[in-house]
Amino acid sequence: MIVVIGGSGFVGRALVPALLAEGERVRVGSRRPPPRLERGVTWISCDVRLPATLPAALEGASCAYYLVHSIGQRDYPGAERRAALAFAKSAAASGLERIVYLGGVAPRGAPSEHLGSRLEVGEILRAGEVPTIELRASMIVGAGSASWRIVRDLSRRLPFMVLPRWLESKSRPLALDDAVRALVAARRVPLAKSTWFDIPGPDTLTAREILEHVAALDRRRVPSVGVPLLTPRLSSLWLALVTSADYGVSKELVLGLTSDLLPRDERFWELAGGPPRISFDDAARAALAAERDAPGLGQRVARLEESLVRRLSPRLTITPARGSPRRA
Repeated sequence: MIVVIGGSGFVGRALVPALLAEGERVRVGSRRPPPRLERGVTWISCDVRLPATLPAALEGASCAYYLVHSIGQRDYPGAERRAALAFAKSAAASGLERIVYLGGVAPRGAPSEHLGSRLEVGEILRAGEVPTIELRASMIVGAGSASWRIVRDLSRRLPFMVLPRWLESKSRPLALDDAVRALVAARRVPLAKSTWFDIPGPDTLTAREILEHVAALDRRRVPSVGVPLLTPRLSSLWLALVTSADYGVSKELVLGLTSDLLPRDERFWELAGGPPRISFDDAARAALAAERDAPGLGQRVARLEESLVRRLSPRLTITPARGSPRRA
């Protein structure tokens, strides 16, 4: 039995079917039930902020995925610290054999509050009695991701690009399908003791290039204006006017862009094997297509917005986005 804590979230909803395809029995633990459950999946009410709910969620499981994230909530670093400590304790008491945790890449400079909290959770889980694999990713590219929603909205809705100096920070965005492949592989990777791995995507891009590439894929090109003195904190103040993502989440993610988010190595992919990783452009194309094909009101809104972009963009046409993603 495999337990996915936080399985109703963005990554968890993609991971659960992949585990089922591997023949695993899956239990999803979350505060609210998923919109639907695949055959072979059970759900249990579980809130990591309430330690008393953890033993039942972990009972009989051999491996647990820890996909909980409290970003945007009040005092979330403290809440995440307490939750990780409680989970590590309950995991040891339950006889769990392995924990797989999806965290964030360590920046070259001082981490933001958000990234610092992600790294601290990994340290807490790895310090516990249950062997733990921490997978560190930068932006995960997929429909439903807060990071993707911010990028998509900025590239689509701004009449011109404001380019602060911090948009030159580099990262290695990862396709959602590759993130899921890494998580699935992590349950079987040989593990002598707790450790961490970076799981970078194949392309190195600056934040500016990410915006430009998504705009180009959307067949939109917008003028750009350099604003070297605009800080990430000031930039976060106008995000609420542009993006549909939660403002508190948007602010924390932007504050994490002050340093490069580049991997120390790529050794996990050698252990995981499998096909080549998906390029940023292909991952972004898939995310845009998934949003267009989503059922219900979201689909109609996405198509209306796309139609407006098509009508307005020709008036704003400038030179194409500069450069191509740099392969590692």
